[in-house]
Amino acid sequence: MRAIWKGAVSFGLVSVPVKLYSATESHDVSFRQVHAKDGGRIRYQRVCSIDGEEVPYADIAKGYETEDGEMVILTDDDMAELPSTSSREIAVEKFVPSEQIDPMLFEKSYYLEPEKSGAKPYALLRQALVDADRMAVVTVALRQRTTIAVLRVRDDVIVLQTMMWPDEIRTPDFSVETGEVKDAEVKMATMLVDTLAGDFDAAEFEDDYAAAVEMMVKTKIEGGEMKRTPTSTKSSGEVVDLLAALQRSVDAAKSGRRESDEDDSDAAEDAAEDEGEKKSGSGRSTTKKASAKKTAAKKSTAKKSTSKKAPAKKTAAKKSTSKKSAAKKAS
Repeated sequence: MRAIWKGAVSFGLVSVPVKLYSATESHDVSFRQVHAKDGGRIRYQRVCSIDGEEVPYADIAKGYETEDGEMVILTDDDMAELPSTSSREIAVEKFVPSEQIDPMLFEKSYYLEPEKSGAKPYALLRQALVDADRMAVVTVALRQRTTIAVLRVRDDVIVLQTMMWPDEIRTPDFSVETGEVKDAEVKMATMLVDTLAGDFDAAEFEDDYAAAVEMMVKTKIEGGEMKRTPTSTKSSGEVVDLLAALQRSVDAAKSGRRESDEDDSDAAEDAAEDEGEKKSGSGRSTTKKASAKKTAAKKSTAKKSTSKKAPAKKTAAKKSTSKKSAAKKAS
């Protein structure tokens, strides 16, 4: 774990230097909004509701909306005037009985780890909380805002639990009409409670929804039901270890390099052949010109050969006619 805050717990004249760690993490299933057709991610733009234009992040300010819908814009200078604190102190205000703290007030939990120099006073505070069966109500500044919290012991570790402010707890605005409850019904309900009585063990419960989603996704991956998008980075839907992934990356890089080298060598050979032809062509220019004429003559002769065959008979007929006419004049 990585410490997110460093400071000291102070009660009386005693100060305990500590580090703060987040004690919880969410394993909730999260989904992306995508285009059903191709799986592309849906992106949002910051658009002004008045002129309909996209607003750069630098032009976005904080606004406080009043009950009648008016908007009060607060600038950075306005925000700088608000009371804030950067104190690194967890100040103990009082020690109260544990049963007086309504669990509904609890918000987020953090582990407190003592620095080496504060190990002994940390252990003393921990033992005092356990023996007195009390919680320490404290004030602490997190993210430049002061909040109330409690210190309690869990598995030999002091836990800091931030709390909501009292006005953040809502009061139910409905009443429950119970009607007449019979003694036999109460007795039966009590028997049911006794039947289901037991000790709480969080390991007995699991998130069936998350497990069902994971199974469904795995089934779709194995069946090839995936949408490949331009931002996809994995070559397959299988979960692989880092070493195997690196090895495949190296093999792919080597294969790509070999193909590139082959292409380069082919290009070099083609260039060499072209260069050789140019050099040899300069010494044979006169020969090529002469042969070019012959070749052209042969081509023209070949083209005309088919056309000459047809009029050959006509030419022969003309010659024979001229011969006959000459013979008649002579007689």
